[in-house]
Amino acid sequence: MKRRILSALMALAMVAGLMTGCSAPAAGDNSSSEGTSQAELAPVSKDEIKVGFVYISDSSDMGYTYNHELGTKEMQEALGLRDDQIISKYNVPEGAECDTALRELAESGCNIIFATSFGYEDYVKEVAAEYPNIQFCHATGYQAASSGLSNFHNYFASIYEARYLAGIAAGLKTETNKLGYVAAYPFAEVISGYTAFYLGAKSVNPDVTMEIMYTNSWNDPTVESQVAKALIDRGCDVISQHSDSTAPATTAEENGVWQVGYNNDMIEAAPEASLISARIDWGIYVTEAVQHVIDGTEIPTDWCKGYADGAVYLSPLNTNIAAEGTQEAIDAAIEQLKAGELHVFAGPLTGVSPDGQTIEIPEGDYYHEQEEQSAPSWQYIVEGCTAVE
Repeated sequence: MKRRILSALMALAMVAGLMTGCSAPAAGDNSSSEGTSQAELAPVSKDEIKVGFVYISDSSDMGYTYNHELGTKEMQEALGLRDDQIISKYNVPEGAECDTALRELAESGCNIIFATSFGYEDYVKEVAAEYPNIQFCHATGYQAASSGLSNFHNYFASIYEARYLAGIAAGLKTETNKLGYVAAYPFAEVISGYTAFYLGAKSVNPDVTMEIMYTNSWNDPTVESQVAKALIDRGCDVISQHSDSTAPATTAEENGVWQVGYNNDMIEAAPEASLISARIDWGIYVTEAVQHVIDGTEIPTDWCKGYADGAVYLSPLNTNIAAEGTQEAIDAAIEQLKAGELHVFAGPLTGVSPDGQTIEIPEGDYYHEQEEQSAPSWQYIVEGCTAVE
């Protein structure tokens, strides 16, 4: 969800600065009391509003951008906007090209602009300061609350909850008790996701372990395939991913193992391998944010919702290949999650970050992931997980 091409040290430093932001963990609707008051915001006619998007790739990735654009279409249908009211910039790198894309959207008359990749954030903050009458919404970032800008907002969803549930399918399916994870970068967003996935698998299979390999890219099908194959060669028989393409799924099928996806139902791409996928419904936030602009009301500075709100969910289980009892085990975990009885990062739990920081969560307590800010902050590798070259 984000995002991208920063150093691991910068990503870890990010976490230290995430202690202020949104609050309202019960619903996950994290809003700040700071910012422009509603009285200062003029409504925008639904017939005249223009909405801009900056994407790291395009929908042909069948992953992150594809899934986010589904949310855009959901918003367009819900609000009844015309095609000419939505302007999208595709395949925008996380460099000066992002600055250019944002300014072009601003000069095109967009009233609200969504920047969907993590590495866009510095550019979003800079351009937002120069266009105070335009609302800027950045996915997966963390700087809005401390920026002092009333028109700069962060948003994400508690995907770690869906990752945990998807991990149950992997834990029940593995025969080698060895999972493999194709990971983009050693950032908190990625580490939080694969830790949740592993803990879900371990909840139904205490003997399971997991190896992680980084691609150092959000969307590179060739590298994703190579990394997936390397993990398979190391004995991993269920492959999951925090990467944008279907390459891990097709590579798993080609090599006779199984896969758990992200962003898209990958059964069509790999019907004999893909078990289930963890997904985000971006349409919930995008629709809310655009509606705020139409109404002239304040967009929350920091927004995050989870499984109970429908913001994250699972694709249908591939019952043709899933282990017996998988759906029942997932359903039981869902009920516990909704009831507040299941906390993904529950103690006793210890971990070490890539830069050597340690954490210990005692029994009876849990790590409050994404409850005080929308950006993931769990950055610790737990026992049973190993990052390999």
